[in-house]
Amino acid sequence: MAEILLRPKGSIAIMVEAEVISPNIFAGKNKEEIEGLVVWQGPVQLPLAEFFDVDAKGAGSPEETSIIIKGDVSRVKRIGQGMKAGRIEIQGSAGMHLGAEMAGGSIWVRGDAGSWAGREMKGGLLHIAGSTGDHVGSAYRGSWRGMTGGTIQIDGNARSQLGGGLVGGQIVVAGNVENFCGIRQSGGLILVRGSAVRGTGAEMNGGTIAVCGAIKQFTPGFVETGREENPTLGDVQLEGWFAKFTGDYALGKNPKGSLYCREG
Repeated sequence: MAEILLRPKGSIAIMVEAEVISPNIFAGKNKEEIEGLVVWQGPVQLPLAEFFDVDAKGAGSPEETSIIIKGDVSRVKRIGQGMKAGRIEIQGSAGMHLGAEMAGGSIWVRGDAGSWAGREMKGGLLHIAGSTGDHVGSAYRGSWRGMTGGTIQIDGNARSQLGGGLVGGQIVVAGNVENFCGIRQSGGLILVRGSAVRGTGAEMNGGTIAVCGAIKQFTPGFVETGREENPTLGDVQLEGWFAKFTGDYALGKNPKGSLYCREG
């Protein structure tokens, strides 16, 4: 088993791109090798030791490697990008693109996370104890194929375009979301235990969205198809009566998207 402890050094002005912070990259390396890994700050390449104190104990495969970051890294982007195994724990807030394209392992954030967390995620678990920015679990610019697998759990709120282009996997938000949640969704599940603002499920053609609170401005291309009590969506059991809608008919004549909204 390997445990690598990172402590941020002071404040960061220009954001740092640090996709090297990953069990797949840290596995099998000693303290000096980890300190020498290269990150980007603007146009400049610098060693990881420029921004973190490093303490490494033990050795192991990526599956046996844990990375613990003690402190705020909201100015550090791409932590855990593309990771396939292992564990990252951030005892603070994290920057943009956290866990982007991750395929396995787990990331636990005790604070907030920036935009694009879990972008085009393929597997694994991303658990954020706080709130997130825009585009969580979504497709990147120029693509509509977003998250395809894995689970994102957000204990706070999420902003706009959560799960944009969602193909598979599951996103659960304990709080509220803002605009265009599940835009262009074609598969998977989004569960919002709070409320949404507008555009929920816009251009949706598959998959399921459930909103347990209110939707302030309902998407017009959805048609009510029935009512269900305590519906089961995947491995999630909801409580109460929900109206079920199909849409988005603005996209075509035979949409297969399901939108559940709690009644009352």
